[in-house]
Amino acid sequence: MNRAPVQVLIVDDEPLARRHLRTILEADSDVVIVGDASNGREAVQMISRLAPDVVLLDVQMPEIDGFSVVAQLDPAHIPMIIFVTAHDSYALKAFDVHAVDYVLKPVARDRLMQAVARAKTRLASSDASSHAQSLRKFVEEMKTPRDAERLAIRLDGKHVLLPTDSIDWIEAVDDYVRIHMGKASHLVRGTLTSFQDRLPSLFMRIHRSAIVNTTRIKEVFPNEQGDYRIILQDGTRLPSGRSYRTAVAEFLRSLTV
Repeated sequence: MNRAPVQVLIVDDEPLARRHLRTILEADSDVVIVGDASNGREAVQMISRLAPDVVLLDVQMPEIDGFSVVAQLDPAHIPMIIFVTAHDSYALKAFDVHAVDYVLKPVARDRLMQAVARAKTRLASSDASSHAQSLRKFVEEMKTPRDAERLAIRLDGKHVLLPTDSIDWIEAVDDYVRIHMGKASHLVRGTLTSFQDRLPSLFMRIHRSAIVNTTRIKEVFPNEQGDYRIILQDGTRLPSGRSYRTAVAEFLRSLTV
């Protein structure tokens, strides 16, 4: 008897990334793409409504990330999850320890097809329940804050360890990030997301191009569009982005008495 096609949901906040994943999967006659979601909130709703067999889930999304999506799912009805990630070595080790599948960005066709084939095998066996248990343990571990005291960066051929509590804010500059520390700054190759994953919980992403040390925030002004203007203790003025307004609002609520 022929097996029914595997139903797949794609979740990524970047349209080009969703299109890339869809193009790869459409070549597999055993796969049916039931939809795609552009953020974590949509993902939770669509997983509940569509009950896909497999979800390709982007880890780094604003407001509700991939780990938070899994944490909000019904434990009795968790689909096979293949994380799509640009995470650091710490996270990749955790993926391997918990036997949770992932593909690295930029996603290679062969690697994605390998992950989907593994998901198909698990779906056809009794391994689905153990996958759900491993997945929830993994998410609990990854959601535990890592309060690193120092951040290692590479400058002039050597590694420099920066005390994280000395960092005021970090901005994206093309393929680099600029780390602001008082009157000094360091330009380092990398993405803002990769640095965000290595910072302790006192740092907050407020914009696609900015992360701030919340202990440096002096004033926050809401604007008519529902976003915020954030002023740091040294007078630096930073706008919040639409996708990050919820994070700023929750930060303010946590300090309100």
